[in-house]
Amino acid sequence: MPQRRKRAATDIRSVLRERTREVEVLHRISESINGTLDLESVLKHIVEVVVTVTTADSCLLYLVSANRDELVLRASKNPHPRLIGRVSLELGEGITGWVAREKVPVVILRNASDDPRFKFFHNLPEDRYQAFVSLPIVTKDDVVGVINVQHKRAKRYRAAELALLSTIANQVGGAIENARLYEAMRRQALQLDTLSQVSETVASNRMIDEVLRLIVTTTAHMLDSTICSLMLVDDTGGTLRIAATQSLSEAYCRKPPLHIGRSISGRAVKERRPIYVPDVKKEREFFYRDLASRESLCSLLSTPMMIKDKVIGVINTYTSAKHTFDDREIKIMQAIANQAAVAIEHTRLMETSFEMQEALTVRKLVERAKGYLMHSRKLSEADAFRVMQRQSMNMRKSMREIAEAIILAAELEGRSTEP
Repeated sequence: MPQRRKRAATDIRSVLRERTREVEVLHRISESINGTLDLESVLKHIVEVVVTVTTADSCLLYLVSANRDELVLRASKNPHPRLIGRVSLELGEGITGWVAREKVPVVILRNASDDPRFKFFHNLPEDRYQAFVSLPIVTKDDVVGVINVQHKRAKRYRAAELALLSTIANQVGGAIENARLYEAMRRQALQLDTLSQVSETVASNRMIDEVLRLIVTTTAHMLDSTICSLMLVDDTGGTLRIAATQSLSEAYCRKPPLHIGRSISGRAVKERRPIYVPDVKKEREFFYRDLASRESLCSLLSTPMMIKDKVIGVINTYTSAKHTFDDREIKIMQAIANQAAVAIEHTRLMETSFEMQEALTVRKLVERAKGYLMHSRKLSEADAFRVMQRQSMNMRKSMREIAEAIILAAELEGRSTEP
């Protein structure tokens, strides 16, 4: 009897220790997720706590994408931090996708890669792990992500350990949604601020080259783009050339003009609508796939720059990770592209007006100079003009300079003969 009581007391103390540990862990997570609304900080802390709690060799956290068609790696603890945002799988794909679709956890004690649902990623060393726990992150009966816990050696997970992981997954779901809402609001505020900046830039008296550089720089910042470039249709209407970019990549800046009939950007021009490509490295119509791999380019949004029904160019926005541009982002980009088109067209009209005024001024000077030559040398109008042409060619001066010199000489001669 005393021995039985002793064992019962030991069991009670063990349960109390587990409960105390569980409370401490949940308290740590609660403090973390309540202390910030920054999504990246929240996710980073979650994986760190999970690794500490389970003594795992690795923890991966995937989130369901905005359009709910795939899972994207958003945080990890040992290994591959550089692959965050660049690894994705469809719902139902692999063990992770299966857990997200079915809303059911998966626990594998050994040889995880032997499971028929397992999917091998060449850039993820997940096949090296023996034990594997995959848990859905659920909020309001909706899956928002998946937590994967991995061990290099076979492991028998205790019931209390799995219960704690399940509790963590349920608790962080609401925090992730709150952080996502905050991120969406912050992004919308940045988009409106960017649109305002572009409007001010277009309305300013800056030179057009500076205006275009400011537009691509602020746009890249708004969408966290790896490269943002503005391309203009040439005079023949057959190609697009880069007019401005914020990219420091010499390889991209040296990219030759694109043929409108055989390019994604050209399709945006011809169809007069934004063209979205999820991954340019997999798009046959994208000619520079090697460049995309070297520069880590993934998704592309090509937005036509329009004035009424006329397209004068495109703004190309590239992201390093797969990104689905939502309707709001596309509308903002179309507004920016159209404002850029207005700025370019306004500058062209100003230049045309200046050239016309300059041509009229030169014509008046030439007519006046011809008159002096005809009077002083008794020349015909045609002969006087040919004299001016020969002087222009021999002296390598413009007709304006020759005309001004003749007029100045005539005026000086006229003053010298005055009484």
